Amino acid sequence: MPTIPKYDTIVIGAGFAGMYLLHRLRDDLGLRVRVYERGDGVGGTWYWNRYPGARCDAESMFYSYSFSEKLQQEWEWSELYPAQPELLRYADHVADRFDLRRDIEFNTSVRGAEFDAATSRWTITLENGQQASAAFLVTAVGCLSASRIPDLPGLESFQGATHHTGRWPHEGVDFTGKQVAVIGTGSSGIQAIPVIARQADHVTVFQRTPNFSVPARNRPLPEEEQRQIKADYPRLRAEARVSAAGAVVEPAVGRALELAESARKSEMDRRWAAGGAAFMSAFEDTAIDEAANRVSADYVRERIREIVEDPHVAELLCPQDHPIGTKRICVDTDYYATFNRDDVTLVSVRDTPIERITRTGLVAGGREYEVDAIVFATGFDAMTGPLNAIDIRGTDGRVLREEWAAGPRTYLGIASADFPNMFMVTAPGSPSVLSNMIVSIEQHVDWITDAISHARSTGITRIEADREAQDAWVEHVNEVASQTLHPRAASWYMGANVPGKPRVFMPYLGGVGAYREVCDQVAADGYRGFTLTPASITQPA
Repeated sequence: MPTIPKYDTIVIGAGFAGMYLLHRLRDDLGLRVRVYERGDGVGGTWYWNRYPGARCDAESMFYSYSFSEKLQQEWEWSELYPAQPELLRYADHVADRFDLRRDIEFNTSVRGAEFDAATSRWTITLENGQQASAAFLVTAVGCLSASRIPDLPGLESFQGATHHTGRWPHEGVDFTGKQVAVIGTGSSGIQAIPVIARQADHVTVFQRTPNFSVPARNRPLPEEEQRQIKADYPRLRAEARVSAAGAVVEPAVGRALELAESARKSEMDRRWAAGGAAFMSAFEDTAIDEAANRVSADYVRERIREIVEDPHVAELLCPQDHPIGTKRICVDTDYYATFNRDDVTLVSVRDTPIERITRTGLVAGGREYEVDAIVFATGFDAMTGPLNAIDIRGTDGRVLREEWAAGPRTYLGIASADFPNMFMVTAPGSPSVLSNMIVSIEQHVDWITDAISHARSTGITRIEADREAQDAWVEHVNEVASQTLHPRAASWYMGANVPGKPRVFMPYLGGVGAYREVCDQVAADGYRGFTLTPASITQPA
């Protein structure tokens, strides 16, 4: 048998997490690292999601790495909210600047990973059957990378083009003169629909559940504004790291129910005019009090009715089944106004379900809609899907997807019991998707790098989350979520968008700053909640 290559650490994924891991582990610790990436380039989310209108909902000046002072000072952003092409250029620049590509194997999917208790090493198997070995395995597979298309009867018979927003053709799609169906009105649909509508002959939007969206008010970023932010980066970055969501936002003006109605409306008017997700931080009690939440929800519904000219369409677009913010708040450009166009039709599949796909279109509510193309903006098997897609086997052959069959179980969203020497970046049980992902990625990567450095410097060959600590953390994550309105929504945070997936609130709602303190204290306490085993015990005599 051929000798398989051996590394100190193997990383799965070359998105923003995988790239930073490679830099820290290789360049700072001097380790031999191999990164496996199924795409042919870096960028992760922004490599795959190339659909029309794809854009980050966090401000560009803060959705960026902070680890390199030269990088953050020299890179120039063009807009307040960066579009996908600019984010991909940024990722490519980082890969080139730090010479990362030489240790990334592109167009390579990892099929499985198995831990060998005798050697305390992981063996990973690639789709082509080749293998590699490492002392540590770190998954940086992303939270929203396992795209899903609903199982609709007749889909294979459709003779037009089909596209998922998360697997968009790199060469782009020309919808000029086309009849287009868009299925789904989550964040990707809300971004794509206005852009597709400006190009296509007609767009029919099939909506199951309306979502709350606030205007982005995107704009160019003047050089002077960038200079001011860069000069203040030390303070701003520090504030973001200890904030609730990894972002610097205006503080709440108080509890909604304790303010006069005129004061509430004035604040919401101001934030709506300013744009962005900061609208959601206007009041202290929006996420925890149903009556307070209704204040913001009613305000947004009023704006929808003002913008959308057809009263019936406006009501279809008004969310009524979940508190605002309990599903990811969407940030848009002209989404609601798009439904005033004569060439855009809204179909409620809650009232008239999609029955089947035909050779020439869709049948919903007994009516056939002939289309040339179908765009699936139907989201992802979030957070657990990318990890469950890999056959990961820990001690005694335990399979991760089976251990998580009733819902994901992690310690700190970083590790899982019975899977030694395996770390996960922004996994369930961490703030991850509830935060500015770059802030959470940097925090996790730095913590994981320090843990591996500690293990190597102290002769530890095996580090593993304790089941008791894991159980306590899972209970804490659930307890924090239960104190909010979030579990009331059938959201992808809960896995509700995937048939048969357990309904468990997956991310940690305690806040980025509080979570960072917990992680730092765990490390300061000698990695409390982990079992650290020295080489003399793990290696056979």
